[in-house]
Amino acid sequence: MSFDRDIVIIGGCGRVGLPLGIALADRGHTVTLYDINEKAVNVVNSGVLPFDEEGAAGPLRETVGNGLLRATTDPASVGDAEHVIVIVGTPVDEHLNPRLEAVPAAIERCERYLRDGQLLILRSTVHPGVTALTEKLISRLGRDIDIAFCPERIAEGRAMTELYELPQVVSARTPRALARAEKLFRALTDQIVPLLPEEAELAKLYTNVWRYIKFATANQFFMIANDAGLDYERIRHAITLDYPRAADMPGAGFAAGPCLFKDTMQLAAFNNNNFVLGHSAMLINEGLPLYVVSRLELVHDLSNLTVGILGMAFKGGSDDTRESLAYKLRKILMMKAKVVLCTDPYVRDERLSPLPEVLESADLLVVAAPHQQYRDLQTDKPIVDIWGLTGHGVRV
Repeated sequence: MSFDRDIVIIGGCGRVGLPLGIALADRGHTVTLYDINEKAVNVVNSGVLPFDEEGAAGPLRETVGNGLLRATTDPASVGDAEHVIVIVGTPVDEHLNPRLEAVPAAIERCERYLRDGQLLILRSTVHPGVTALTEKLISRLGRDIDIAFCPERIAEGRAMTELYELPQVVSARTPRALARAEKLFRALTDQIVPLLPEEAELAKLYTNVWRYIKFATANQFFMIANDAGLDYERIRHAITLDYPRAADMPGAGFAAGPCLFKDTMQLAAFNNNNFVLGHSAMLINEGLPLYVVSRLELVHDLSNLTVGILGMAFKGGSDDTRESLAYKLRKILMMKAKVVLCTDPYVRDERLSPLPEVLESADLLVVAAPHQQYRDLQTDKPIVDIWGLTGHGVRV
């Protein structure tokens, strides 16, 4: 069986697919990025990143220029490549239940273009059992296609480093599929960790949920210290300084983004909603914006104040606002404060104001995303900084 291209990535112009495509093309593979977002496709084909990703701009220009990487909205491209990488994960619905049909539905939309001899790789986080569902789907379609689940492990903004440096988990039901997936990812890293699909699905969920629980622990510690009139960052510094058993204790802050909360709810659903630790973490992390506002109300009449929110991305140094708790904070404050102004050096949102305007107009400032631009703010306005970024923030 012959194919025109090495790899096609379904959902390839997004924050997971595009860095992977760039990295594989940079290692000599011919890669097609299939995406329904025509605007993103056109931007990528012009050699420009549609979002911020450190270290990706140069390799993108080079690989688009030499023809190793191209983007398209044509679903027929799925049939051109030996390896089909699916960047579709399992979302949760409005009731926080996993939508198990999302991944099979995405594959079914491309079903008529799938060909015998391909290797189909699931890349995004999926609910345990979705790889098996995909295997059943392909079997029902009567196609001789190998199936693998090889979860992405990158942190946004560090993809072009971590794709090469982190061990890659590879899982498949058959030795042939496992060997093929391992061969592909050895283009990026020599460290391959083989697992069964169900083990790999849980490994990916455990990774994200572990981080979410750690952040919740830090946020609970912050609230305890803050309610006692103490500085959590000073305490954390004392604990972690040259003490390896506490070195991974996080600072306080909004734990958000497209994965951590969602995957915690997925793991709870997988265990028949018997996940007290995960649900507690959700209540702590999701409740932090309300905690901040409720504490502010103890010492300020917010109805007479203009409040400035600094940073709307879900984490520092990013332009990504997906599931950002800064917007939850904004919604709460809009019910409480006289005026709410928001700013961010990276996020493109017409509702945002320039930083100088916010600094000039606000009576009170709240750091909602720890962008380094806020570390040395020149202002005499009170700053609420749960992150411990500015060094001169007031306790809430």
